[in-house]
Amino acid sequence: MTKSILEVDSVQKRYDGKSIVSDVYLKCETGDIIGVLGRNGSGKSTLLKIIFGIVEADFKFVRVDAVVRSKTSKLLNQISYLPQDNFIPNSFSIKKTIALSITKDKLEEFHADEMIQSMLNKKIKHLSGGELRYLEIKLILNNASKFVLLDEPYNGLSPIMIEKINVLITEISIAKGIIITDHNYENVIKVSTRLALMKEGKMHHLKGKSELVEKGYLKSGMI
Repeated sequence: MTKSILEVDSVQKRYDGKSIVSDVYLKCETGDIIGVLGRNGSGKSTLLKIIFGIVEADFKFVRVDAVVRSKTSKLLNQISYLPQDNFIPNSFSIKKTIALSITKDKLEEFHADEMIQSMLNKKIKHLSGGELRYLEIKLILNNASKFVLLDEPYNGLSPIMIEKINVLITEISIAKGIIITDHNYENVIKVSTRLALMKEGKMHHLKGKSELVEKGYLKSGMI
């Protein structure tokens, strides 16, 4: 299988004169799970929104398979984005939501998930926060895009659901490139093939998780 490559280069963003994202470079190939860690305000979520195109950067290059994609409309089939906030209308039924998001050839496999089966006859408004987040993540991971950006996917999930999501992420990464950011650093570390640290708007590409301590993100003994 030929690998696809997402490259994000020279990303810069300032708010009110303050640098939020400063000259960031990130490369993600299909098969990669890149964990982007950092404290609140370090620029993680802003970076994902810039890559997807819902926040305008002062400067950026986004390339997919060496082709520059300057318009967000050109990225919609290439990159999927899971926002921190829920995005499915409350009035939708689960069956309708899945039918709108998943291709027919994948429906049977999607429905085979026990957690999905337990939701099928409900509406979005009847789901718990954890159930809804699980559904959203599974929908995003199973669409046709080559790359997936996950912003705080573990928020509101029980430990059992987190384990299920980690398995899904690992399985899907065979065919997709995944970038994940979450304050649940233990699970980000567990599922990622590579780690990066956002600090004061700059991205530090790490050789191993021990650098999270060296660079002051974690204290000794936390990993």
